[in-house]
Amino acid sequence: MAKKDYYQVLGISKSAEEREIKKAYKKLAMRYHPDRNQGDKSAENKFKEIKEAYEVLINEEKRNAYDQYGHAAFDNSHSGNSTYSTFTSTTDFGDIFGDVFGDIFGGSRSQRAKKGSDLCYNMEILLEEAVKGTKKEIRIPTLQKCKTCYGSGAKIGTKSRSCPTCNGKGQIHMRKGFFTVQQSCNTCYGKGTVIKDPCHSCHGQGRVETYKTLLIKIPPGIDTNDRIRLNNEGEAGINGAQSGDLYVQITVKKHPIFEREENNLYCEVPINFTMAALGGEIEVPTLDGRVKLKIPSETQSGKLFRIKGRGVKSVQNRNQGDLLCRVVVETPVNLNEKQKSLLFELGDTFNGFRGEKNSPRSKRFFDGVKRFFDDLTK
Repeated sequence: MAKKDYYQVLGISKSAEEREIKKAYKKLAMRYHPDRNQGDKSAENKFKEIKEAYEVLINEEKRNAYDQYGHAAFDNSHSGNSTYSTFTSTTDFGDIFGDVFGDIFGGSRSQRAKKGSDLCYNMEILLEEAVKGTKKEIRIPTLQKCKTCYGSGAKIGTKSRSCPTCNGKGQIHMRKGFFTVQQSCNTCYGKGTVIKDPCHSCHGQGRVETYKTLLIKIPPGIDTNDRIRLNNEGEAGINGAQSGDLYVQITVKKHPIFEREENNLYCEVPINFTMAALGGEIEVPTLDGRVKLKIPSETQSGKLFRIKGRGVKSVQNRNQGDLLCRVVVETPVNLNEKQKSLLFELGDTFNGFRGEKNSPRSKRFFDGVKRFFDDLTK
């Protein structure tokens, strides 16, 4: 008896995409599945036919061969396509339905290796360490192979055995109405094996928690919120899979003198009003020691002086930032009588606080105030 066209069996067009093939198959499989048609031989045969069509059309290579040669692509006598020599249709409908609907309910036929989770370690460092770079030791918890049972989880002289519930597959099928759901075995928890006499050191886990010390190299120029990744230093993988990574999250402590903005450093330098008026030379701090800074006469409070190359070297492009010093003119306190007398005498020579010659900024301000009120009265 000639076989029906696979596309007609599923009721789809020859241009149907993978999603349409799956949708059509699921709909027909639910209709003709033997669990819903107990004792109906024709439904069982129809289900086999649907299954056969689906397994060919969902496979790209088989579909291409079928589109080119038809059913002959899977005939032993076809000389050009012996790769697809025989098609076999299983009669284990529980397994079939578990495979078909696995993408809905999740689960797999065997426990897979799983990469370990990434870990994060928060590290706080000094500004000097961030600018110049340093090395730090950290101690973190980790899982290592048990030295008593060598990772088997079983007591010395014994070994694990195949799980009797799932027969070593790690998965079981549970009937839910007319279809089957695949889930992890609740006896071996998906491992496929059970340990009758667990190791007393690791309690059957094969791994024990311990601590390891790592030396972290902090590159020069690193900043707050930067991260350093250490490959394979994270959580141990499952079933021999690769370990996760360890991320070291950097936070730079607040410095008592300097503030950082990108690759530049800022600091405030107080000077007295005599220095500001007459000029002079002062010493200012840097992360490499002190340097001399020349203060020109008539320097105003808040003026910014740039010292080239005394900032931070960028961790990305290695460009060197600058140190910017903001001078703040400090009002003197705790004056003695002589100092007060000298200041009164000096103040008299300024012709008041609006002195045009000695206080141009004050003059501009009060002239602007006068114009403002004059405009209001017009």
